[in-house]
Amino acid sequence: MISTWRKKRASRRSNSKKQIEEKTMELLMVPSHFKCPISLDLMKDPVTLSTGITYDRVSIETWIENGNQTCPITKKVVKTLEPIPNHTMRKMIQEWCVVNKDYGIERIPTPRIPVTSDEVTVILRKIESCCKLQQGSESSRELVMKMRKMIKESTRNKRCFVANGAGKILSSTLLDFTEKSSVYEVETMEEILSTLTILLPLDGESKSILGSKSSLNCMIWFLKCGSLSSRRNSVFLLKEIMRMEETWRVEELLKIDGGLESLVKLVKEPICPTTTKASLLTIYHMVNSSQLSNEKARSKFVDLGLVELLIETLVDCEKSICEKVLGILARICNSQEGRKRANNYALTIPVLIKKLLRVSDLATEFSVSMLWKLLIEKRDNIVLINEALQVGAFQKLLLLIQVGCSENTKEKASELLKLLNLHRGEVECIDSLDLKNLKRPF
Repeated sequence: MISTWRKKRASRRSNSKKQIEEKTMELLMVPSHFKCPISLDLMKDPVTLSTGITYDRVSIETWIENGNQTCPITKKVVKTLEPIPNHTMRKMIQEWCVVNKDYGIERIPTPRIPVTSDEVTVILRKIESCCKLQQGSESSRELVMKMRKMIKESTRNKRCFVANGAGKILSSTLLDFTEKSSVYEVETMEEILSTLTILLPLDGESKSILGSKSSLNCMIWFLKCGSLSSRRNSVFLLKEIMRMEETWRVEELLKIDGGLESLVKLVKEPICPTTTKASLLTIYHMVNSSQLSNEKARSKFVDLGLVELLIETLVDCEKSICEKVLGILARICNSQEGRKRANNYALTIPVLIKKLLRVSDLATEFSVSMLWKLLIEKRDNIVLINEALQVGAFQKLLLLIQVGCSENTKEKASELLKLLNLHRGEVECIDSLDLKNLKRPF
């Protein structure tokens, strides 16, 4: 009680302090030449166009990115789209902030000068030349490290590198290293993978280069033998490549020894939630289609014990992972072998019933789809149907139809209810999952 009162008092003091500062700012007049002509706010990073007018960097760059090539004030066409930092104006604004610090004005920090297109071009050309001339990997690694540091400094720097084709050049460099080197230049390749991850999402050309046989072999090698960070970066890039859902890429990945095992291992021995999600998405794209290569992938994953592993993962996982796991299981259960493994695993039916109406609409749709595939095919398997009834399948499905769902899910739920209703009198529900009092005739 006392703790709550103290928190409320501290909150009131904080709010009153903010109100005083806001009123002070209203009374304190900011010099007009310190304001950005576009946002009318105090400039934090003043830059000057070729027309001589000064703007805040964020405002003028947004103006230029929207396709404008004229000065907002003079309406003249600018000679260059690279604004020049106005250091004199910035220092004047900083001095004014220091003088008025008693009024709650904080001194604006000195901003980092963003990278220019010319600087980016020079760095990328050096990386290309180092790779072509087969110079020591140390110089290539230093250049990539320098590039990664610049990209991480600001979103603007990242956009500049992306616009100048950094993804394509780094992807090509990785491919050259894998094809021309008899032994992997591990440290250099790790830096390239790390930098490519920062540049995500990649353009189509970069993905095509990374999807080549040599590049895929390199990434799978890192998945099997690399450090935690390189395994993480590799699976992020694999997810990006497999998202294109091109059959021949799945075929190439199937040919690589240990490729699928490495993806399953990331689910079994997770590094972090984002890595697990990336691995699950990669697997999902591999089993999503009905092409022959996707069927082979489904069969291989079933042999690796993925069905049982995913069902165990469903017992306790967050919403996003749950949806992805159910999506993969729904695709794997399109095959006879996948359904057989799911039916033979004791946790399958109870876990699927538990996920109905508890995670999300998407998770519910996947769960109903799996139940339909498992039970309708085995309509003569009384043991399986009784198991579903005992854990509250009938009540959950009935409630789902009453609450509302998609037409396809509704049809499947109705078929399941008809099947379960035939055997409903034979079994007493031992765990209706918080729906024990729901008794309605079908």
